[in-house]
Amino acid sequence: MLESSLMGIDLLYVARPAPAAAQSAAMRIIAEEALSSSCDVWLLHRPEDHELLDGVIIPSRKTGFIHEGALPLHMRPLPADIRCKAIHLSQVASGSESGLASGDLTVAEGSLQESEGNAYNCFARALDIHDDWEAIYISAMSFEAANRVANAYVSRLFGETSLPKEGRRDDRFLGAATPAGAVDFVPELTRGLKRYLIKGRAGSGKSTLLKRLAAEGLRRGYDVEVYHCGFDPNSIDMVIVRELGTAVFDSTAPHEYFPDRETDEIIDMYDLCIAPGTDELHADQLAPIQSGYASAMKEAIGHLAEARRLRNAIEQPAAEAVNMQEIADAARGWAAELLRNGANGLRTAPDGMA
Repeated sequence: MLESSLMGIDLLYVARPAPAAAQSAAMRIIAEEALSSSCDVWLLHRPEDHELLDGVIIPSRKTGFIHEGALPLHMRPLPADIRCKAIHLSQVASGSESGLASGDLTVAEGSLQESEGNAYNCFARALDIHDDWEAIYISAMSFEAANRVANAYVSRLFGETSLPKEGRRDDRFLGAATPAGAVDFVPELTRGLKRYLIKGRAGSGKSTLLKRLAAEGLRRGYDVEVYHCGFDPNSIDMVIVRELGTAVFDSTAPHEYFPDRETDEIIDMYDLCIAPGTDELHADQLAPIQSGYASAMKEAIGHLAEARRLRNAIEQPAAEAVNMQEIADAARGWAAELLRNGANGLRTAPDGMA
């Protein structure tokens, strides 16, 4: 989903492999410099460790700084209209190689791959269980009622409005399962917005409603942010239309929120679209499904935590050898270059294009 975040970007600094902590520190400094220049920034968090960054985008300057490993294979090479500069952090400060002996490194990397594979297998098992969970509520769904709800909220959010332009769609993940459990940034993403919190059950039409709202916004020329479920990318968890000051999101576990702002409203898809008494009617069937799902997710998180421990052990010797002051000084220089791009219509032409 990185492609949409790079739409309109014409200058991208790509950091070649280096200790993750050093890369992330450089990106945070670039973000801070951009914010101090009154520029909005988009932070791309590393999926295997949400406390680290994989990239930072400065949309008003049409620039970004991204870890090379975050670029999926189908995006390499990058489009010709994006000017790239390779950033070799290893040349800025020593410590880009692991300090582990080769034999120990091989064992650690093998264990890391095994832990990651075990986590994915657990998530796959949980997804299968989740499908069974959804099926119970889909069978009790009134699709007529769901259509009425969708029509009502299309009318409520958009009325008769439209914009005389082509809408932009940005696809992102709402959150992720991390070694620390489920993590999302809903409060930050929805700050200052009118919020509709969707309640319901698995299979009660939450994602379908969000897809309908996203499609309608684009059709009317609005820029739409579409946030996918990290567990199932085909499912949508949140839609934001900033030009309307509105956010609509699935507010059930693992990203469960409750109204805490004066303008927050709830859309309860269970009450509106599911046959009354469905929870009670299927209680005996639901109990083992919910238990099995929770168990699979807990096991997956445990494997992710072990993977992080191994990854840190592999990178720690190299990270400790890095001179973070040199990284910070270099990052401020890169930030200045990135911020000059697009300012007053200027296009920076850096040396060292890759």
